[in-house]
Amino acid sequence: MKGLTQIFTVSAMNLRNLPQRLGSSSVAVFGVACVVGVFIGVLSMASGFQRTMISAGSPDTAILMRSGATSEMSSGLGFEEIQIVSQLPQVRRENGEPVTSAELYVIVDIPKRSTNTSANVPLRGVEDGAFEVRDGIEIIEGRRFETGRNELIVGRGAQQQFAGLDVGNTIQFGQMEWDVVGVFADKGGLSESELWTDVRVLQSAYRRGNSFQSLRVKLASEDALEALQAEVASNPQLDMDVHRETDYLSDQAEPLSKFIKGVGYPLAVLMALGAVFGAINTMYASVSARTREIATLRAIGFGAFPVAFSTLLESLILALIGGVIGSLVVYLIFNGYTVSTINGASFSQVVFDFAVTGDLLVQGIVAAVFIGLIGGFFPAVRAARLPVATALRET
Repeated sequence: MKGLTQIFTVSAMNLRNLPQRLGSSSVAVFGVACVVGVFIGVLSMASGFQRTMISAGSPDTAILMRSGATSEMSSGLGFEEIQIVSQLPQVRRENGEPVTSAELYVIVDIPKRSTNTSANVPLRGVEDGAFEVRDGIEIIEGRRFETGRNELIVGRGAQQQFAGLDVGNTIQFGQMEWDVVGVFADKGGLSESELWTDVRVLQSAYRRGNSFQSLRVKLASEDALEALQAEVASNPQLDMDVHRETDYLSDQAEPLSKFIKGVGYPLAVLMALGAVFGAINTMYASVSARTREIATLRAIGFGAFPVAFSTLLESLILALIGGVIGSLVVYLIFNGYTVSTINGASFSQVVFDFAVTGDLLVQGIVAAVFIGLIGGFFPAVRAARLPVATALRET
């Protein structure tokens, strides 16, 4: 009990004196806040990109592409293959019709609103079944495109990031003009970065004959994927790979997410080293300013551990304040902030929001605690070992 009383007494005294060391303490707080802010901010990019890539995917949807194709851009499917797959028993049927969408994927140039520089934007040709296969699609402005007409609906994210995509506008790709007739949302997913039109119109505009690049199908059940894969693999007329949509989108997101994390973690470590040295200097200055106080406490019977603990506690509190400030600032500024970047898998722009998640905030606070512990450890040891007689003679 005596030890606990001493710890409480010395720690309370030390914390009450913090305002007298406001300048040096602010430096430590600012350094930790910067580290935590940059750490969470960079990783929120990866988190937001991953969320956008997979949030609209469904475990009961499969995507089929040519065998060996790593993305829709490198895939190609024939009309006969599409028809064969659509009749397989593993494909869901509604009102006697298979729930499928054979699709074509091309890249068009549209200037960004922010910079007016050209960007690669995906233009997807879809069948009517696309609105049933992707059950999260919702028209939020205007209407759907009409079959057989040069009409587009645009994703909400694409409309926000790229110029000329307001409803009622006419936009030209190559020699063709397209009317923008609607805007759609898809639970914040990848589709919101795209423009959609009738696949037959897109085939004609880009001289693709009767070919497609992917086929999305609604599975009869989530467990039907393996049976569909086996059925497709055993049919010599089909040269296709079958992927669960959520797995495919996760694989597409992985390269860029790894790159962002590969930059973010080393950057955070380098900044954290600077913050640690800043915390060490701050705490050494605190110990120096309290030399006579510490010596007096030791002389009247206070132990070395309570003195050391109070120094370490001060470092931890300053680091936690910095961590909370950094986390709060990043959350208020970046969470939900919309940007677009190139997806290396498809060579097209993906519109996504920064996602400052609870996990990232916890990681930021843990990093702040780590900085506080390391920054306060050595000054705490010095405070505990401070010679009493020498300290009392200092002025």
